[in-house]
Formats: sequence, structure tokens, C-alpha cells
Amino acid sequence: MSDFALWVIAPYLALTVFVVGHVWRWRTDQFGWTTRTTQVLESRLLRLGSPLFHLGAFMAIGGHVLGLLVPKSWTEAVGVSEHLYHLVAVTAGTIAGVMVVAGLGLLLARRFTNGRVRRTTTRMDKVLFTVLGAVIFFGMAETVGVNLFGGGYDYRETVAVWFRGIFYFQPEPDLMAGAPLVYQLHTLSAWVLIALWPFTRLVHVWSAPIAYLWRPYVVYRRRAPAPRSVAR
Repeated sequence: MSDFALWVIAPYLALTVFVVGHVWRWRTDQFGWTTRTTQVLESRLLRLGSPLFHLGAFMAIGGHVLGLLVPKSWTEAVGVSEHLYHLVAVTAGTIAGVMVVAGLGLLLARRFTNGRVRRTTTRMDKVLFTVLGAVIFFGMAETVGVNLFGGGYDYRETVAVWFRGIFYFQPEPDLMAGAPLVYQLHTLSAWVLIALWPFTRLVHVWSAPIAYLWRPYVVYRRRAPAPRSVAR
């Protein structure tokens, strides 16, 4: 029963809160739908920490999409051996993890050592940073501790199959129940993060100015100087 609660009920509950929470937040707090940027308060650490964190996060998300949503048989069908996949996944995952850790470390140091920035930090921000830190810690433990320096674990035959089953409405809790503890903790902390998402500053992800990628260039033209009057 505990396995069913953890690996069937909890994911669907988190996804429900994720969807309903975003709708509620948009309908009741559109003015709060923002990152509440503090760039004007401190910019030196922000200029370094923010790109590191966001680029590393994008790389990590891309790796999760490939590892969880693309079946093992598909990569083998296009000629990617298990050894090559493992090598690329561990290398890219380690690089992404180091970038995320370094970026988040700088952002947290900036937030809690700068008095003006610290005063803008809400309780929900602190909860978010704690949960996000747990997700990153367990993710790094998987990548570095288990797959780089440990004996390795083929999560694509268990965790990935279970994850895809959630969206097919055919989850297999036994697959997750048999996974190493660090994978279970990483997964549970990720579901907590997903449930918290609508109530935190993470909602700004859905308001990124993507339209800037294809909007026409703004053309600037120099104003013609006014004709000088001729004295008579």
C-alpha cells in the first residue's frame, strides 16, 4: 500500500496541484506572476550565477527528457549503444550538475549575504530553495555517486518505464519500489517541487519572452537635423 501511495497516488496528486495551482495563480495573482527580480539591488553575483544556473538547468532538463521519455530500444535502434549512452549521459549530467550547483550557490550566497536582497526573500522562497536543493543533491548523488564512481544503475529499464506509465495511466509501482534509495528520494523531491511550482517564483518560466526570437527587428533611424535658418 505504501508503494502504491508513493508511486501512483503522489505523482497524480502533484500533477493535479501543478495544473490547478497554475490556473488559480493566474486568475488571482497575475501581478505576482513574476520573478520579483532584485537586479537593481545587486548585479555582480547575479550576472555570473543566473546564467550558470539557468544553462545548467536547461541541460539537466534536456537530459531528463532524453533519459525518461525516450525508450532504450529507440536509442539502440539508431545505433547508440548502452556504453555510449552511459558515457554521454554521465559526462553531460556531471557538467550540467556542476553548473547548477555553482550557479545556485552564487545566487544563494548573494541572497543571504546581501542585506537588501535578503529582505526581499519570502518564506515560500526559502521553501523553494530547500526543495530545489534536495532535488539537485539527490540528482548529483545519482549521476556522480552511482553512475560515475559507483557500479552504475540502468534507470531506463525501471524508473523511465514507470515514469512513462504515469502518462499512459498504467504506472507500475513495483519498478520504483525496487530502485535504489537515492533514485526514490530524487523522484519524490521532484514531485514535491512540481506541486510547489505554481505557488513560487518558478511561474515566470511560462512567461519567458520567447516571442523575441521571431519578432521583427526594431529599426532605428537618425532624426534629420532641422534646417538652419538663413539670416537676412
